[in-house]
Amino acid sequence: MSTEHKIIVDELVKLLRGGSAHIGLKDALKGLPADARGEKPEKLPYSIWQLVEHIRIAQWDMVQFSLSADHKSPKWPDDYWVKEAGPADDATWKKSLKQIDDDLAQFIELLEKADIYKKLPYGDGQTILREALQIADHTSYHISEIIVLRRLQGNYKSS
Repeated sequence: MSTEHKIIVDELVKLLRGGSAHIGLKDALKGLPADARGEKPEKLPYSIWQLVEHIRIAQWDMVQFSLSADHKSPKWPDDYWVKEAGPADDATWKKSLKQIDDDLAQFIELLEKADIYKKLPYGDGQTILREALQIADHTSYHISEIIVLRRLQGNYKSS
């Protein structure tokens, strides 16, 4: 891997994990009371749980697409959003967050090995670079929504 290529991949990894221009998901959720996970503030259509699950489902889809031509994406938009306002229990919440972490780690491993500029042999011109940027963009957008929800709930303290 050339020096320039390594610099770009390293910057993409930072972007995917959060911490440059935006915080990461773990920091956005730090200190969130369990009873606030399923709360929908007035006039907003989703809870923090629904946003977390949307991040999980969409990221999983992009990672799996990047790994396999055989991957079948969920039906948009229905299968990308859960109906339940909150998780069934703490184990469900933790399982969702673990999958987000595991899928991101799997994608970063791919990112560090792949030719990020080469078009995937399936799809319509996507590259690993494009998928990395899309994952980062999508996740950071919804992280900002989580922070807004937490501020509306009165339980977010920036550090």
